[in-house]
Amino acid sequence: MKTETAKKTQNMVEKTERITGSEAVIRCLIEEGVDILYGYPGGAIMPVYDELYKFQDQITHVLTRHEQGATHAAQGYARISGKVGVAMATSGPGATNLITGIADAQIDSTPMVCITGQVFSSLLGSDAFQETDIVGISTPVTKWNCQVTNAADIPEALAKAFYIAKSGRPGPVLVDITKDAQQGELDFKYEKCKGVRSYKPVPDTDLEAVAKAAELINNAKKPLIVWGQGVILGQAEAELKAVIEKGGIPAAWTILGASALPTSHPLNVGMVGMHGNYAPNKLTNECDVLIAIGMRFDDRVTGKLSTYAKQAKVIHFEIDPAEIDKNVKTDVAVLGDSKSSLAALLPLLNENSHSAWHDEFKKLYQIEFEKVIKNDIHPVKEGLTMGEVLRQINTYTKGNAAIVSDVGQHQMIACRYSEFNITKSNITSGGLGTMGFALPAAIGAKMAAPEREVVAIIGDGGYQMTIQELGTIFQNKIPVKIVVLNNEFLGMVRQWQQLFFDKRYASTEMTNPDFVAIAKGYYIDAKRVVKREELASAVEEMIASKGPYFLEVCVEKEDNVFPMIPAGASVSDIRLS
Repeated sequence: MKTETAKKTQNMVEKTERITGSEAVIRCLIEEGVDILYGYPGGAIMPVYDELYKFQDQITHVLTRHEQGATHAAQGYARISGKVGVAMATSGPGATNLITGIADAQIDSTPMVCITGQVFSSLLGSDAFQETDIVGISTPVTKWNCQVTNAADIPEALAKAFYIAKSGRPGPVLVDITKDAQQGELDFKYEKCKGVRSYKPVPDTDLEAVAKAAELINNAKKPLIVWGQGVILGQAEAELKAVIEKGGIPAAWTILGASALPTSHPLNVGMVGMHGNYAPNKLTNECDVLIAIGMRFDDRVTGKLSTYAKQAKVIHFEIDPAEIDKNVKTDVAVLGDSKSSLAALLPLLNENSHSAWHDEFKKLYQIEFEKVIKNDIHPVKEGLTMGEVLRQINTYTKGNAAIVSDVGQHQMIACRYSEFNITKSNITSGGLGTMGFALPAAIGAKMAAPEREVVAIIGDGGYQMTIQELGTIFQNKIPVKIVVLNNEFLGMVRQWQQLFFDKRYASTEMTNPDFVAIAKGYYIDAKRVVKREELASAVEEMIASKGPYFLEVCVEKEDNVFPMIPAGASVSDIRLS
């Protein structure tokens, strides 16, 4: 016989209510705990926006100035909060404008649900006004997508969308809803999705593989850990730190893995990749056991695959079976969630120090410091460098800020020189390399974590791709700090042109507007710095500001970012100049 409590619970679950499909969309979002969504209204999604107006005390809608801005803002929100970001747009161009952000979220494993309006189902395939096959267009860049043509199917579709977006290896999902489905009625009942047939998001941890990995690590003379964003997504920061410290293993990071371990940790040996640090790149080809954790062996990390870590036994801790042996052949593959896998590894590890091996990293770091780092952060040249700007930002944020960077030279400098004390502090476009990412992503990050200082580091090129989102910042009074490092070039492309195309600067020099005047046009406090003696006080003023602040720093026009692994070269061929 059922208890009274059980009967009440069952009645609540079985209770239905007759509502429209558009109201069901909003009610589903509320059931999933969505508090903020980013979007841009239009004809095909208007019924949902009309219902959203009625629920504005429960969900904050942020009107971005472009649909791409909505996706990047949702990404920034997701990356710093660990929750699912939500973006919404109308059909046709509204939907297609989401694609860049969706593709970015797919390759960087960011949980996001995008909702698009669609023309009436009776018009599908007729080339109706603002009709596009967004399901077909988005299929290659989503984790899952679907089209809903019946109001009754909306709750199940959205429940499945949120489950797929956030489970296992996260990613973006798109749900396209026709206008008749929005206007139709259904008996509403919402049940969160707890599983999808044939979809197993997290493989069971293979304890036998963990034991094999431990044996290799315990017998290693020169082990090296390279961790990626999988550690952050798996909330395995504490387990990573414990493994590194017990084994005395030097550990390097990919750009999306940055901040999982504090920058100042003595076993943190820096960034790998094309513009990473000299020691971890160089010594990748000298380690005897390479332990990859939650990273996918991207080409910018490996360089020439045929020469990458061929001397090493490779252990790969990974949640996605598709990544195993995709680029680098592994000796031991440990499938599973990084948190549980590392927790299983820890008691099997021997305590070690590897002091002689660490000395090799210290020697190479000193070489890099003398030839590169010292000149970047303590320059003797007259012009300002990007590195010294980051040094001043570190001084006033004390390593506690979330740094949101765009794509280009400034991105590499921000990743190399930012100090990170807190996890989820390096938010950038990794795999897709999307210019225009930082400004809207910083909006989402600040709204998700209002207690944190959020500083956007942007180049003058990428800034102008989404500069209109200053309007979003102004309208919503978002106290994000914006730093544009202005070298009047598309700097990264110019660097390649200088090094590999005999200084033929084809279409990379920029004639820029008055950025300070534009910021002030949006009623945002702003300042331009051109001299070194102005820099420290300007950064201090920016960080102290209670509202949004724009700082333009005019830096050397033809500075390059080093070290650098030329495209297609081995990590051993890393250049310091």
